[in-house]
Amino acid sequence: MSAALPTQMVEKPWGMDRLPAPFVAPAGTRIGEVWFASPVEMPGLLVKYIFAGERLSVQVHPSDADTQAAGLGRQGKAECWLIVDAEPGAQIGVGFTGNYSTADIRQAALDGSIEQMLAWHWVKAGDFFYISAGTVHAIGGGVSLVEVQQASDITYRLYDYGRARELHLDRALGVLDRGPHDPALRRQTGTGESACLVDGPHFRLDSVSGLPASDVAARYKGPLLVIPRAGRVSIDGDQIAVGQCGLAADMAQIAFDPAGACLIAQTV
Repeated sequence: MSAALPTQMVEKPWGMDRLPAPFVAPAGTRIGEVWFASPVEMPGLLVKYIFAGERLSVQVHPSDADTQAAGLGRQGKAECWLIVDAEPGAQIGVGFTGNYSTADIRQAALDGSIEQMLAWHWVKAGDFFYISAGTVHAIGGGVSLVEVQQASDITYRLYDYGRARELHLDRALGVLDRGPHDPALRRQTGTGESACLVDGPHFRLDSVSGLPASDVAARYKGPLLVIPRAGRVSIDGDQIAVGQCGLAADMAQIAFDPAGACLIAQTV
């Protein structure tokens, strides 16, 4: 069996017909997401690429505590984004510009002014954002990113620019944080930089340039995912290229490219 996880391209009306390399959209399609199958070894972790040709909705995800309180079991969704490509002037909104009341947020979601309440960030390749459950967020048009997340699909939309999709205002207001995003949860990282990007509580994620340092290898015990950003990675002899995601039984199975760069991730 190949170490590369099965891949699924997902069409979205807000997707792109021209994708950043190495991805290619089939003729006549707008691809919004590329999903990698969540492996049985890590059922709580999901990796996907998002290609936003248009603005995505203003939305929020619940925490495990929120979904358990609602009788849905552990289905919270914390996620993080690494920007892989961005058109000039592309932005994402993360958190609010200040502290707002629930009533103010409700009214802003109803009249559309919630867009102006979000803190918008111009983005470029290498920008990284950790989006805790409860953080209101929106991806602007012209942004391509790789997302690592808890394996949940629960999304509460507050505002969707008049599109004919269901909104979930009451549920969103019950789980969202009403203040700004913590600046410590975002940073810029280049392909030539090694860094610990996330270290719990739900998963860990490292950016590795060349060969991983000994402390990185020591933290990653057992199965892990490998997402190449530059060059190639080999898992037990299988080549994993940029645009793929591979599953390794442990760090010993992975042959890193000394001139390459990748992300590695696993559940905590």
